[in-house]
Amino acid sequence: MATQREKDAAEYLKKHKIPELMENLTSMLFFYRPENPREFLVEQLEQLKVSQQSGMKGPSLFTNANLDTVFGILDPTNQKYINFAQYKQALTTLGIKDINECPEGVKEDRISHDTFKTEA
Repeated sequence: MATQREKDAAEYLKKHKIPELMENLTSMLFFYRPENPREFLVEQLEQLKVSQQSGMKGPSLFTNANLDTVFGILDPTNQKYINFAQYKQALTTLGIKDINECPEGVKEDRISHDTFKTEA
């Protein structure tokens, strides 16, 4: 049985999304393989801080080009939309945990390219 201190620690980690942060930073290290990992991590954390304060997009493994490619794979006939199941599966595959269950176009089961990129 967990002690109160362990429960408090687990709650703190969950509240501040520390496991997700560490997973993201570790993935970025493996992806970019910087010469100076500590400096790289400091830069990523500084970018994250600036993005939170300004409301701008933070550091990410995925670029707009990556998201365009994923959408293109899901929309091979270039209809300019995917269905909700495809949208949800793609975001899950990309590692996104907090998926918007009611994105624009969900009622029509037509999630546009722009909506997909915004939500991703």
